[in-house]
Amino acid sequence: MGDFNQSVILEAIRQADDGLSRTELVAATGLSAQTVTNITRRLLGDGFIREAERRINGPGKPRVTLRLIADSRFSVGVHLDPAVMTFVLLDLSGAVVRRMSVRTPAKEPRLIIESMAATIEALIAGSGVDRTLIAGVGVAAPGPLDTQKGTVIDPPKLLGWHRVPLRAVLAEATGLRVVLEKDTTSAAVGELWKRRGSADDSFVFVYLGTGIGAALARDGEAVRGSTHNIGEIGHIIVDPQGPSCTCGLRGCVEVVCTPEAIVERAERAGVFQDDREGSDAAAVDVRFSELCDRSAAGEEQAREVLRQAAEHLAVLTAALTNMLDVDRVVVGGPFWARFSEIALDVIPGSLERASATRALRSLPVAGTVVGDDVGAVGAGCVVLDSLLSPRASDLLLDD
Repeated sequence: MGDFNQSVILEAIRQADDGLSRTELVAATGLSAQTVTNITRRLLGDGFIREAERRINGPGKPRVTLRLIADSRFSVGVHLDPAVMTFVLLDLSGAVVRRMSVRTPAKEPRLIIESMAATIEALIAGSGVDRTLIAGVGVAAPGPLDTQKGTVIDPPKLLGWHRVPLRAVLAEATGLRVVLEKDTTSAAVGELWKRRGSADDSFVFVYLGTGIGAALARDGEAVRGSTHNIGEIGHIIVDPQGPSCTCGLRGCVEVVCTPEAIVERAERAGVFQDDREGSDAAAVDVRFSELCDRSAAGEEQAREVLRQAAEHLAVLTAALTNMLDVDRVVVGGPFWARFSEIALDVIPGSLERASATRALRSLPVAGTVVGDDVGAVGAGCVVLDSLLSPRASDLLLDD
């Protein structure tokens, strides 16, 4: 209970940009004045918070404002993508202190993990941050994952990754605590941390990376599912007349909505006169950028391919929101910014027409507030979240 109450107070102070006084904390948390005094004294002693200016609020003596000490703790966030690995160092407020990215090496897991560990060391060394203040490393990886064992299990875009014990190997290589989370769930955690919405906030996060996934947030917390693998949407059908999928059906998200599928559609439509030099994730990344650039320059054929892709994403989004009944839709991921202008022109209207609750409300659709690095930032926030954010489940007794 004491740890839970401490998390409640820390989270309240973090959420308040200008800090809170002890009296304001009592009102915000519902805890007794004595409990707030005891916990804030401990947090001051441990260096998590500090006393700032005095504010006059009505009669009585001025109240001392308590603020989070952002550089009291840090976390590292890593996004493992088949094309590019992104690394961020976050302070306790969730702000990015330092960022690095490297091309993902050949798909052999050992080489990728070695590169990951080396880049984490370079990130920390370059920041000048005391290593003892780093609470851990969060890794956002494509699923499916076995979060109990910390293993990555055969992601479609990472060939050769069969039950790779990523968490244990990376922890041994870095000497830091490692948390493994799905990339889509990490993105939702990052969105929750950076947007600071209401306590009953709910949204679907549609994640556009090398693959496509989804995440769900409800009551201000990411929903992970029984095995922490929520959001595997690759075989939802969005175009019954679309290309054949490996699952035996036609028009699945996997073969219609991914950047690779969009690039292939553009190639079949004759948008590009030459063949791709490679078929790997990096080559798709380059060609997707070119497709978006040509659309932005006014090339109608390129624009039509992207508009069709946005319509398919709207079908997917409608299926998710009709099933989950959320308040809003967030879209993000490494490929989102290049595609966002057309997507935001198409998806809201299509979603409105297909929404089962359109008679009750409109569903806002917006890009993530975190930016392209939402996977990596979210992974770092997963580590911070385990330190700061209160959860009612923490109060349950073990069997």
